[in-house]
Amino acid sequence: MITWIGTKELACAERPSVLSRILPDGTGNSCGSRVGGGRIVLGVNWLHQRYCVSEKWREEMVGQTLPWVLEDVELDGPVLEIGPGPGLVTEALVRLGVADLTTLEIEPEAAEGLRRRYGTQVRVEVGDAAAMPFSNASFGTVLCCTMLHHVPTREAQDRVLTESRRVLWPDGVLAGSDSRTSLGFRMFHVFDVHNPVDPQNFPERLTAAGFSDVSVDPVEDRFRFRAVAL
Repeated sequence: MITWIGTKELACAERPSVLSRILPDGTGNSCGSRVGGGRIVLGVNWLHQRYCVSEKWREEMVGQTLPWVLEDVELDGPVLEIGPGPGLVTEALVRLGVADLTTLEIEPEAAEGLRRRYGTQVRVEVGDAAAMPFSNASFGTVLCCTMLHHVPTREAQDRVLTESRRVLWPDGVLAGSDSRTSLGFRMFHVFDVHNPVDPQNFPERLTAAGFSDVSVDPVEDRFRFRAVAL
């Protein structure tokens, strides 16, 4: 079990030892932008592309949001990360010692970049999170970090949730985060695939997908969620 301190306040300064472990020297992203080799793919605008490989985003995602998401989450069994992009969260999980890690990436170029980078450390699969290429009950934990708002329809988002339930062990945990919408957030996503998730009704959607013990915790600009597979 990994326990983070100060996660409710989302303050980087309170976790210097955590940052030294999981902030990589290189760049990457976990915002679902699927940026590879400087090329914009899957409808992500130039500003978004630049931000998702910035030092500011690395600190925000890995130094603040990810510790909050992983608070008290067990990572000892097989872990699936959906929507890794070039792999900022992937690298953080490797640095945290996750020994059995699989990623599912929809963009083949980004997936190939992860394979080159991690070799046998991480199992990298190409596929759609709404139709996962895994057997039932394959994972103890599924992580979904700041990618659902890039899934173009509510129906497809709900399929991601039901597929997450299907591939989890009974009592396995789905944990993740996403951004809350605002005028600035919408402007940032001009010409992007942009389908924000409403945290107010997200518990009902998780329950409908087959989860129990659902929690959704919003703060000003983001929210985390956690649910247990029935």
